Amino acid sequence: MSDVQPAKAPKMLLVRVFVPFACGYYLSYLYRTVNAVISPDLVRDLGVDANELGLLTSAYFLAFASFQIPLGVLLDRMGPRRVDAGLLAIAGLGALVFAQSDAFAGLVLGRALIGLGVSAALMASMKAFTLWFPLSRFASLNGYLMAIGGLGALSASAPVEAALHHTDWHGVFEVLAGCTFLAAGTIMLVVPEHVVVARGPGVAELLRGVARVYQDGGFWRVAVVSTTLLASFLAIQGLWVAPWLRDVAGLSRDVVANYLLLMAIAMTAGYAFFGWAADRFESAGWGAARLFVIGTLVNAGGLALIAAGVTTGALAIWLTINFASPASSLAYAILSRRFTRDLAGRVTTALNFLVFVGAFATQWGLGAVISLWPAQDGQYPLAAYRAAFGTSLAFQLAAVAWFVAGRRTRSAP
Repeated sequence: MSDVQPAKAPKMLLVRVFVPFACGYYLSYLYRTVNAVISPDLVRDLGVDANELGLLTSAYFLAFASFQIPLGVLLDRMGPRRVDAGLLAIAGLGALVFAQSDAFAGLVLGRALIGLGVSAALMASMKAFTLWFPLSRFASLNGYLMAIGGLGALSASAPVEAALHHTDWHGVFEVLAGCTFLAAGTIMLVVPEHVVVARGPGVAELLRGVARVYQDGGFWRVAVVSTTLLASFLAIQGLWVAPWLRDVAGLSRDVVANYLLLMAIAMTAGYAFFGWAADRFESAGWGAARLFVIGTLVNAGGLALIAAGVTTGALAIWLTINFASPASSLAYAILSRRFTRDLAGRVTTALNFLVFVGAFATQWGLGAVISLWPAQDGQYPLAAYRAAFGTSLAFQLAAVAWFVAGRRTRSAP
């Protein structure tokens, strides 16, 4: 296809570039959270315990994380169109494997292929935006993209529960596989090819940039806070919130699905709010780092109540957690000011790698802790969730303390 200059046809490019990539990101978020709704069916059909359920669901995060570093190199070398389309085809294959499997190993394989396949959905979109749109539109396009990801989380709640009244989880994943293949084909056929006028840096140079990021102490202080917060949020929202609502709060499946729907709305609103508020904090001279810490502490306060087993006002607490958790995304803005522009892509993928490794370890680890208590009629006691969520909370608070101490040390005379 011929190259199209973004300044000449922005409306056409919204259809040909933004919409196809946004569809891929929508599916990635749907896949990320769908197991929270179908988990009772998986437990019933497979007879798995909390540890195995955590491993099964977290396989997505491990495969996703493992591909982040080579992903940055591939996006610079081959462009977002080919990389995202090819990987989404793998995600579609993974959904088919998941749909056709009745054995635990097959489901883990399918879930891992899905995680690998959607690993480029966000990064490829951002890369495409920098190629095709003016930089003045980058922030708004990212905001719209995040909102569409929130719609994916919405779709993985009450709509999936409603679909389970007409089919089973096998049928749900067959439909998702078809949608994913369609999204991959749309990106390949509709998105225009961007002409590369100059060869980028070599692989060795790109990897040296990654090493430079990981050797920076300031990167680690920000990354550890973002990783502990976001990993906990992804693990709990993607799986363990539904069992808590069932086992501790005593809610039915339909009510749980409706709660998940409202939580997804709160999360989408949180992304919009923290993006807007960060600009205001910067303009006022307060810095996005302060908002970053505030959001993390609000999230930690909500998680402390949940770990304690507070069920009065449980919906309000969970909505607060979902609204505050997107504060972790401010890490990208904070780190972008610390490194030069040429390292921006590698900073993002370096942070993403840590976040999703953390999400894998947290989701599986929570299941391992919960399974230490015997289940009665498929339900776990409050003590199990208190130990699991309390451990996650302790890591978050330790990370924030380290971050704040580091900032005070640098600002001291």
